[in-house]
Amino acid sequence: MSSKGLAGIVAGQTSVGEVTQTSLRYRGYSIGDLAENATFDEVAYLLLHGEMPKKGELAEFRTRVQASMELPDPVCNAMAAMPKETPPMDMLRSVASLLGHYDPEAQSNEPKANIRKSERLLGQMTAATGFWSHLINNVPIMKPDPSASHGANLLMMMLGKRGSELAGRVMDGTLILYAEHEFNASTFTARTIASTLADMHSAVSGAIGALKGPLHGGANEAAMYQFLDIGKPENVEKWFNDLEAHNAAHPENKRLLMGFGHRVYKNGDHRASILRDWSLQLSKETGQGHWIDMADRLQKLMLERKNIHPNTDYPAAHAYYQMGIPIPFYTPIFVCSRVTGWCAHIMEQYSDNRIIRPTSEYVGPPERKVVPIEKR
Repeated sequence: MSSKGLAGIVAGQTSVGEVTQTSLRYRGYSIGDLAENATFDEVAYLLLHGEMPKKGELAEFRTRVQASMELPDPVCNAMAAMPKETPPMDMLRSVASLLGHYDPEAQSNEPKANIRKSERLLGQMTAATGFWSHLINNVPIMKPDPSASHGANLLMMMLGKRGSELAGRVMDGTLILYAEHEFNASTFTARTIASTLADMHSAVSGAIGALKGPLHGGANEAAMYQFLDIGKPENVEKWFNDLEAHNAAHPENKRLLMGFGHRVYKNGDHRASILRDWSLQLSKETGQGHWIDMADRLQKLMLERKNIHPNTDYPAAHAYYQMGIPIPFYTPIFVCSRVTGWCAHIMEQYSDNRIIRPTSEYVGPPERKVVPIEKR
């Protein structure tokens, strides 16, 4: 019996992350506990190494990751030669592949080599995002601050200047929320590639391609364009009614309301409420509370009329916008976080591997005979 989109199908086992209708845990730690009591550096270490780090382990890990934020010169040159209209996600997909050419351990699938590559990719994805912002947005190149959190450094490199202390904390927190989510589309893509015993850079490149889509990682960008289209809070109900009228009149060309719904979380994505509270804190600093008002009004309508809750991409949109991050960089932020979850899953796949090769249900024509071309 087939299941469209593999809904409800258990495709494997994992000890990396656990998603249920009411919870999300990374290696046994609840997302709420991690968001409140850990830094992203600690969470990244947890995902890649299996346990929370001790103080010395964390310091050494941070040193290694920050050292990898110096991209190879040929990669920087290749990025500078890319068309400036290249979507940032396309750039990251290409860069992840390019980095494999300059990593001395790229072709090794030995466990210790893969740990080292995972740590390098964590720093390199952040560095590539920052360097692309320099090329596209003409912001100054910023070197990582050894004393700053990973999130604060990523924000600084994208903006070309140091963000506020609160913005740095919120960015670090969003990286925690996005770091891992079990067998989602991009992670399953990475595991499928890894199951062929292809190298880690190939698997991560494929995962980035899967994350680009608006039904996966790209939803945060689409949600912000949605808010900008609405314009102001008092326009929400008319905008929503117009959308409903369009969809009723053109069922073949429905416009999706982005940032809502989830395959697993039918009663609400708890990450969304955490990030909404952080965005509210930002609004007190930025004076941009209208985005929260707008989002809350639209969320209320969706709950009343559709009984659909927002997912974490919904508040991420207005949180990032308040920090001054260009919209095309929203999904690359996701990459800078989720690369930890991907690499953890890739290494887990290697450790107990069987090639992922599902079967399909054929629904095409029955057996046919070839008619000679002159008789067709």
